[in-house]
Amino acid sequence: MTTPSFAELDALPTDELRERAFALARRHMDIGFFWSVVKHLPNADDAAELDGAPNSIGPAIDEAVALWRELEGHSGYGEQEPLLRAAFIDYLQKH
Repeated sequence: MTTPSFAELDALPTDELRERAFALARRHMDIGFFWSVVKHLPNADDAAELDGAPNSIGPAIDEAVALWRELEGHSGYGEQEPLLRAAFIDYLQKH
C-alpha cells in the first residue's frame, strides 16, 4: 500500500484525518500519539487523570479515544484545528 501524499491527505476533512490517524495509532498501540493529540485539545486538563502506565496501554488508549469523542462533541476543534490536522497528516505519512 502506498502512503498518500501530503496533498492527498490535506484534501481530506479533519474528521477523516482523525479517524485514519486514530485507527493507525490504535493498531500500533501508540499511546504517545494519543497523548500528543489530547494535550492540544481545548479541554486538555480533563486528560490529566489518564496515567498511561505501561500495563494499561490498551485501556488508556480507549480512555483517550473516549475523551476525544466527548470533547469533539462539545467543543469541536476550535483554534487547534490547523495544529491537529498537521499532527494527523504527519502521523499518517510516517506510519
